[in-house]
Amino acid sequence: MSEKKPKVLIVDDEPEIVTLLKAFFEKSGFEVSDSANGELALKHLGVQPANSSVVLPDIVILDIMMPVMDGYALNAKLQADPRTAKIPIVILTAKGQKMRELFEMAPNVAAYVQKPFNPKVLKDLISNLLSGKK
Repeated sequence: MSEKKPKVLIVDDEPEIVTLLKAFFEKSGFEVSDSANGELALKHLGVQPANSSVVLPDIVILDIMMPVMDGYALNAKLQADPRTAKIPIVILTAKGQKMRELFEMAPNVAAYVQKPFNPKVLKDLISNLLSGKK
């Protein structure tokens, strides 16, 4: 039986960042999907509208500042849904000073990374978080 690829969802409105992360994570053996804002991510995850047949990612990389629905609102909805409440979130943002509050208040936030970031450091962080997951 082959080892399953870890699944990562990238939620970010900056196409350059999404393209960079997708290429980097796919090359590193991850299955990658993306959404450009929180509302699209909720559809992708089967939260709104509800769809329990959606295969959930192992981890979500979440930008905070996005149009339509920002990362704060999305994370609140993910925490409120029993299917998505335990998915680890890695916050990726330029707003580093605000992250401490979110990090301490949100039990599903595993880490945060400030932009600009090193993709290898981010991949290593995510690999470490996933390897600790049973």
